[in-house]
Amino acid sequence: MKSILIRILRFLAQIFYYKIDLFDTNIHPLVAFRMGIIQRIVGINRSVRFPVHFTSQIINPKNIILGKRTAFPGYSIGCYIQANSGIIIGDDTRIGPGVKIISENHDLNDNRKHIKSNPIKIGDNCWLGANSVILPGVQIENHTIVGAGCVVTKSFTESNIVLGGIPAKIIKRF
Repeated sequence: MKSILIRILRFLAQIFYYKIDLFDTNIHPLVAFRMGIIQRIVGINRSVRFPVHFTSQIINPKNIILGKRTAFPGYSIGCYIQANSGIIIGDDTRIGPGVKIISENHDLNDNRKHIKSNPIKIGDNCWLGANSVILPGVQIENHTIVGAGCVVTKSFTESNIVLGGIPAKIIKRF
């Protein structure tokens, strides 16, 4: 009986997210169904093609490129993802709650305008810890852990590292 109910919920959730394959993700069908109702019917983050928690905000979701088996940006609680200049996220990357990914800064002379920058690139097998912040133009290589509360202001060209602090610096190599 339980498996039949899960299949029905998967089918209903797939109606909301027809552009992605929810069967390939580890999202529980009931959670995806609830997020689908909030996004599509209530209208919070309606233009986003993947499941987003109602407390998260995604700006310009069409500029986000996701790798395979990557946690959906905004799926966790309280995320802010601004993809005006683009965000590229590699395979198997995890994004914690409260993460901020900001791809453009405001113009200092006019707050209504943004300054174009290079897209943010996050490599494969990365982990963005809770409340970490990724700023415009940053590139993070494969197998990088961004510690909780860390603010990444510049690119890191090494793989297999742990970043921590404000501003971010390498605190461990593995």
